[in-house]
Amino acid sequence: MKILGIESAAMTASIALLKDDAIVCEYTTNFKKTHSQTLLPMIKEVLQMTDTAAKDVDVFAVSEGPGSFTGLRIGAATVKGLAYAVNKPVVGVPTLDALAYVCYGSQYVLCPMMDARRTEVYTGLYLFENEEFIRLEAPCCLPVREQVKNAETLAKEKGRKVLYFGDGADVYKNVIQECAEIPPVFAPAHIKSEKASAIAEYGRVLYEQGKAVSAFEFEPVYLKKSQAEQEREAAGLATE
Repeated sequence: MKILGIESAAMTASIALLKDDAIVCEYTTNFKKTHSQTLLPMIKEVLQMTDTAAKDVDVFAVSEGPGSFTGLRIGAATVKGLAYAVNKPVVGVPTLDALAYVCYGSQYVLCPMMDARRTEVYTGLYLFENEEFIRLEAPCCLPVREQVKNAETLAKEKGRKVLYFGDGADVYKNVIQECAEIPPVFAPAHIKSEKASAIAEYGRVLYEQGKAVSAFEFEPVYLKKSQAEQEREAAGLATE
């Protein structure tokens, strides 16, 4: 089975091809480019490097959100177009689930954070027990301080420390350090950001659980309204 993983929910753009039990190619960049500039050329290069035609891909796995509204829309439009063209299914992978799945086997309570602005983060809580990936808190949008409290409550129950990662953990590192009662642990660079390899691998898990949809059915998950919509509502203007 070949699964093409596509990650565009945050600043990182990442493409990976999973063939059976191996990641045969991964291309990741996080440097001053927009997803509209990078995503399709990256997909083309990954397919060319692995001698794979789009029609040979069995499943398209894509980060479904939450995250950047623009990034999610570009990722959704890209995967819907590709999957429709070759009549293949799409698996939407929760961005935070995949971000935590990168830390497979970790003994920490996992607390991914993606910057949602105004000292809020898209976040969730996870851990691994006996190789089982457990979601302790569903993806949500919370103030940083509130999530640190939630994470530490669970960490005390489990007798573990908390591992913070994601761009939100970088942006609000000082806030986390100020309010944490348990000394916080911050993930190193190689596991702290989104990876298409995790989208592809966890996408396979979800595919095997029967969670694939058609290109027409797939829609990104935003969790909150865009900044523009919030400002229009605050000004008493219609959002439609």
